[in-house]
Amino acid sequence: MKEFKHFINGEYQASKAGKTFENRSPVDNSLIGMVHEAGRDEVDAAVQAARAALKGPWGKLTQAKRIELLNRVADRINERFDEFLEAECLDTGKPRSIASHIDIPRGAANFKAFSETLANHPTESFNLDTPDGKSAMNVGHRTPKGVIAVISPWNLPLLLMTWKVGPALACGNTVVVKPSEETPATTTLLGEVMNECGVPPGVFNVVHGFGPDSAGAYLTEHKGIDAITFTGETRTGEIIMQAAAVGLRNISLECGGKNPGIVFDDCDIEKAVEGTMRSVFVNCGQVCLGTERVYVQRGVFDKFLARMKEETAKLKLGRPEDPDANFGPLISLEHRDKVASYYKLAIEEGATIEIGGGIPDMGDELNGGAWVEPTIWTGLSDDARVVREEIFGPCCHIRPFDTEEEVIELANDTDYGLAAAIWTENTSRAVRVGQQLEAGLVWVNSWFLRDLRTAFGGAKQSGIGREGGVHGLEFYTELKNICIKL
Repeated sequence: MKEFKHFINGEYQASKAGKTFENRSPVDNSLIGMVHEAGRDEVDAAVQAARAALKGPWGKLTQAKRIELLNRVADRINERFDEFLEAECLDTGKPRSIASHIDIPRGAANFKAFSETLANHPTESFNLDTPDGKSAMNVGHRTPKGVIAVISPWNLPLLLMTWKVGPALACGNTVVVKPSEETPATTTLLGEVMNECGVPPGVFNVVHGFGPDSAGAYLTEHKGIDAITFTGETRTGEIIMQAAAVGLRNISLECGGKNPGIVFDDCDIEKAVEGTMRSVFVNCGQVCLGTERVYVQRGVFDKFLARMKEETAKLKLGRPEDPDANFGPLISLEHRDKVASYYKLAIEEGATIEIGGGIPDMGDELNGGAWVEPTIWTGLSDDARVVREEIFGPCCHIRPFDTEEEVIELANDTDYGLAAAIWTENTSRAVRVGQQLEAGLVWVNSWFLRDLRTAFGGAKQSGIGREGGVHGLEFYTELKNICIKL
């Protein structure tokens, strides 16, 4: 049986109070191992270690040396690829074919991408004429923000954790990471890699636990934390924002979404079907950028719906190691129950189930797992809860529309504003509609196509702030002005 301990000041440590909780497989509900739960003592030790490293060895390293170490971390993750892949698939149940192409390589790449982009970005400089007829020179100078609390989600555990840790360390900060209680494995394993690569103790720390009255709350409330970055549901983001208000700590929140996909009748229908299939069903629908509302222009509605049903029927549910499987379980039985409750609600609200809509029979070995059917609905009203609330499962509602103006209003009629996808071969229409959508990311004839140099974040209740490329400098550093009288 595996044991997941905290990683504090370069060492794995058990909880002083001896509190642990189970980590179970979403595939069959078998016990993976026991996770140590952090109390205030462990969180405080992690924060103190991070602060000591900030003032000590990490803070004294040259930028070139930090880049070298972070590049080494990326290389070492890839050298231990199979171990990270096994850990990620055990925790999430996702097919190896997906995790091996997305989660692990992109998780490793975050260290190189951000260390080289952020570390070498120039600051500003201005000359000022002074009243005495001479001048002054103003020079911008960036310093690390300090100790960053990283609270990462369970849907892409390694990738979304390193998406935050990579730029934080590249800018000279130290971190305390609280991974989701559902997915402790890869974050814990990364501690070994940090030690192997010579990253000083205290730079990267990990505490395990839950949110309220546990590691998450203790970390966000800790006075030694200078900034908090979080990916997860909106309600948790609101709680973290309240905690950050004490002491005026900076926050970066990437929260929920109820993202629209818009299919115009001048689209390439096969491109639109392939892209929408990915955006609805990849990672079993557990992607914050995923599409749960699909609007299709009436002229191609029937054809699009028929093709979506054909492709959905081809999805193969199975264990992570099954080479033919491209659809895994949900993260947990608790989340399965939530998604299943929306499946039931859809029927109550008058949906037509085009395909799926229930819990599959996976056989005696797997029926204890968190499996649900990939599902498509039609026929719901625009005010139905299933259409308005984030489900975070493998499902979507497909609705016809007639005009461009109508679909823009429908797409924006939500409390969220994270992402959107537009499918059209008319470039002018794509730009025109994209500019009017209330979302932080808009894809045209693609989905989840990410350039790490671009801004990432949501509008409305989907989050606060932007990360990615140089935009991360605004969060992970403090910009000071040095005025020199000449």
